[in-house]
Amino acid sequence: MRNHPLTDRFVHSFKTVLDGPAALAFVPALCLSAFWIGGEQALVALALFLPLIVAGINAFAANPSRKGLWRPGGLLSKDQFETVLEEVFADARLKGENSACFAVVLDDFTQLLDLHGQAAANHVAQQFCSRVLSMIRSNDCATRMGGNRMMVVLHPARQLDLEACIQMSGRMQNAVEDPIMLNSTSVHMSCSIGFCLSSSITDGSAVDWQEAANNALLEAQQNGPSTIRAFSSQTRRRAQVRINLRKEFEAALDSGEIRPWFQPQISTDNGRISGFEALARWEHPKKGVLAPNVFLPFAEQAELMDRLGQAMRHHSFSAMRDWDRSMLSVPRIGINFSSDELRNPGLIDRLKWELDQFDLTPDRLAVEVLETVFSRRPDDVITRNVTGLAAMGCCIDLDDFGTGHASIGSIKRFNVSRIKIDRSFVAKADLDPSQQQLASAILMMAERLHLETLAEGVETPGEHALMAQLGCDHVQGFGIGKPMPFEKTKDWITSYRNKIDGVPKIGRQTR
Repeated sequence: MRNHPLTDRFVHSFKTVLDGPAALAFVPALCLSAFWIGGEQALVALALFLPLIVAGINAFAANPSRKGLWRPGGLLSKDQFETVLEEVFADARLKGENSACFAVVLDDFTQLLDLHGQAAANHVAQQFCSRVLSMIRSNDCATRMGGNRMMVVLHPARQLDLEACIQMSGRMQNAVEDPIMLNSTSVHMSCSIGFCLSSSITDGSAVDWQEAANNALLEAQQNGPSTIRAFSSQTRRRAQVRINLRKEFEAALDSGEIRPWFQPQISTDNGRISGFEALARWEHPKKGVLAPNVFLPFAEQAELMDRLGQAMRHHSFSAMRDWDRSMLSVPRIGINFSSDELRNPGLIDRLKWELDQFDLTPDRLAVEVLETVFSRRPDDVITRNVTGLAAMGCCIDLDDFGTGHASIGSIKRFNVSRIKIDRSFVAKADLDPSQQQLASAILMMAERLHLETLAEGVETPGEHALMAQLGCDHVQGFGIGKPMPFEKTKDWITSYRNKIDGVPKIGRQTR
């Protein structure tokens, strides 16, 4: 049974007085008073019973039922940690002391998994855990919340303040940043940290305390790797905004407010439309059109990326069917597939069903995958899904080529059909000789590997002309057409088709 807070506070205060030096000053006074009132018998009784009273107070204060599972330091299970967290939170309030809850996450863990595989990632995660534990005191506790995430709670102390927590966070970061050896290669990692002092939670519970630390961590992650953030009232307000937006996002998926906008892709050989890329947009009734960078983080945190992918494919395939019925030629549509979608073992069967529902053949779909995904090991679920989609007849697009770590071997292993050259290699390539050399080298490599190419981010006629002359097969960007809702695509297609009739082709360079 839980004791009443007032009783706990009285017992703790009385015990503090009895344990302190001030208690010695009262002993002579008590003895004289006892002798004065009751004579020798009272004095003997006081000598016998006073130690028993003190021992009883100490025993009550140290009652195991009040201590729970609190143990001096170490790594606990999640259930044990939650129990300890509640006890520390209550104990800090009872004693008028302070504690802190830390949320610590290893930065860029997904990229590490992509590059080095599961076994290496497990080793790094274990090192991360050991190094964080080495930085906390013997009576502090921690737990693992996943491969790359930990929670830490500090034993209450009067001198614990914001500056002390920042210093401890810095020590954790310094320990984590020491190089880790992987197959004779040094790997440098970093961690982001969010923390909350128990004194910052004035009207909440231990659960609110832990959630506050997680919200501080989220803000740290949004401000770049190796960042430290403390919970504040502003953090609370921004966290509530994120919660509300996440709820709105789920409702928007159900209502159809989130749907694809389509950006055209043009063939440099004949100038005709070679496809569209489907780009997610949230048509918010109050905030207007929101770009993916606004809502995708919430979709990832809420594990809604698979639902978003299904909605995007449904609207995109519906658009393809409508273009076909209107006799408008759109050979292919490109749809981005997230890592969460590609980790779904049932993806291929579901995609077959979706294509069949709209009477589309697999070659009409371009599966766009980020370059970092292509460094995964051959036995990975993602690898099996991508190669399976290629075997179905889908076009596999390697997106943002040049910014990741895909090797030529992985390009061939995944049966990549086309590489999309990142706009960082395209921008001002007609004016900058070094940019032109980089773009030319990528295109020459693609030609030798018999891969199609598409240049992203083409914004000027000069960039368009140069990409065509260098042998790039397709171009896409604001210089050709901005992303547009489906309702505007039919007029755009008709207008563009009329505009290019009779326009001479842009010739390519002869190598």
